[in-house]
Formats: sequence, C-alpha cells, structure tokens
Amino acid sequence: MIRTIIIDDENKSRNVLVKLLEKFHADTVTVLAQANSLETGKQAIEEHKPDLVFLDVEMPPHTGFELLQHLTKIDFNVIFVTAHNEYAVNAIRVNAMDYLVKPIDRKELAAAVEKARHQKESGTLPKDLQTLFQRINSSQKKISFPTRNGIVFAHPDEILRCESDSNYTFIFFTNGEKHLAPKTLKEFESLLKEFDFIRIHQSHLVNPKYIKQYIRKGDDGELILSSGDKVEVSRRYKEELMKAMAR
Repeated sequence: MIRTIIIDDENKSRNVLVKLLEKFHADTVTVLAQANSLETGKQAIEEHKPDLVFLDVEMPPHTGFELLQHLTKIDFNVIFVTAHNEYAVNAIRVNAMDYLVKPIDRKELAAAVEKARHQKESGTLPKDLQTLFQRINSSQKKISFPTRNGIVFAHPDEILRCESDSNYTFIFFTNGEKHLAPKTLKEFESLLKEFDFIRIHQSHLVNPKYIKQYIRKGDDGELILSSGDKVEVSRRYKEELMKAMAR
C-alpha cells in the first residue's frame, strides 16, 4: 500500500481527492492524514513518514514548494495539485514531476497513482528538487521597464522577443502587444538572462520557450517562433543558440 498524506488548504478539494482515492484506489492507496497549511502539513509528514504526498501548490500565504523547502529530508514522492498556476505547472513539467490540475480528472489521477506505485516498488525518489525550486522562484518574478506612457510590469513568460532599435528596444509580447523602451538590447539581455532568454543576433533576443523551428541559411540562420515571427540568427550567435537549445 502507498501510505499517503493530502495537504491542501481547501476542505472541498481534500474531500474530493479522498473520495476518489477511496472509490477507485482503495487497494493501492491508504490516506494516513490530511493537512490544510504549511505548518500542519510539515507536522503530518514528520509524524507519519508517508510514501506519497498530494501537495497543493497554492496555500496562501504560503505555497507547497515552501513547505518542501522547510523539510530537512524529502524521502517520499510528491504529486503536486494546482488550480491555475501556469508558471508553476511549467516548472513542474520541465522537471518531469507529476501534477494534477483541479478539478481532478479521474484518468489523470489513475495514471499518477500508477506511477507512484512503480516509484514505491523501485525505490525511486524525486530528483533535482533544488532545480525545481529555482525555477519556481524565477517563475514568480516580474520585470519592469519604462515606456513613453509609464512603466510596464510583465512576467518573462509573457515576452516573446526583444528587438534593438539603436538605444531603444521593442518588446514583443505573446498576446500581440508591442512596447518601445528607452533601454538598449544589452540591458534587456542582462535583465532577462536568469530567465534563459537567448541572444541570437546583434539586434535580437528571444524567449526559447517560443522557438518552433530553426532554418539554416548559409552561415547564418533563421528562427520561426510560435507566433509565426521570423527572426534572423547571425553566425556569431549560432553556436551559442545550438548549445542553449540542447540543454
């Protein structure tokens, strides 16, 4: 049996998950305890030493990730549960960890439980949680930059690319918006470096999440982004681009 704890600040969500587990996975999962906060969740984990924790991502004023960071040892597997935090989901997905989106789908729950069963049998534990925490911390950050009309605050995932215009920079957003900022592309490169943006040309900086295709053009090249934008890649930056995309 997979000894399990459910940590979620919403009573209804906990009850729904318990009922699903009792109805469809009673022969595989036993729920040892429930908790509704970082503090009670930490206590439950330390007391019961579970094999698996269903962990809510959003538990104001804290998060499930903060709970994990408060533990001295993580010797159990985790299935994250979230309602709407797309940035957290992206980070979890990149780190190949399991998650469920509310309202919980029965088939997705079954797949997650089956994977947890295999992990328990093989003794597999979550790896590289530190990388996940770093990604999560970065995913919560916003940047700001001045424009003619004021200051724009944006999450880096909302930015498609940046294009130099002398000492100014055009910022292109995924929703089609475009802003002109009185900052150089080099300044934006420094600002967005921690979010993995890639310099591909003297005039272009791109968000690698939206790269769809690379086309060779002699010594140079061209990127096609998910928006359909075509962006030139210079010979000088091509090798750096290839290395970044291979990570």
